[in-house]
Amino acid sequence: MKIVIAFYRIRDADDAHAIVGRETAEAADLDEAIEIALELLRTLDMPQRPDGVTITDGDGSTIHSRRLDTIENLDERPPP
Repeated sequence: MKIVIAFYRIRDADDAHAIVGRETAEAADLDEAIEIALELLRTLDMPQRPDGVTITDGDGSTIHSRRLDTIENLDERPPP
């Protein structure tokens, strides 16, 4: 399935979201989509460290969303 992975910053004052990175990819299922997102988190050159990620399907429906501070070993990623 075609997926769109969007990384975003969250402004605490009003919970506004700003996209800092977006990529499209093909994934067999949700587990593979999440693995692709984690790999992009480690390798994608983004202007700021994202606070969250959303994965949408080809129709634009959200199939996964989470804050990145809940992912273990996030600090293993090189700084942007």
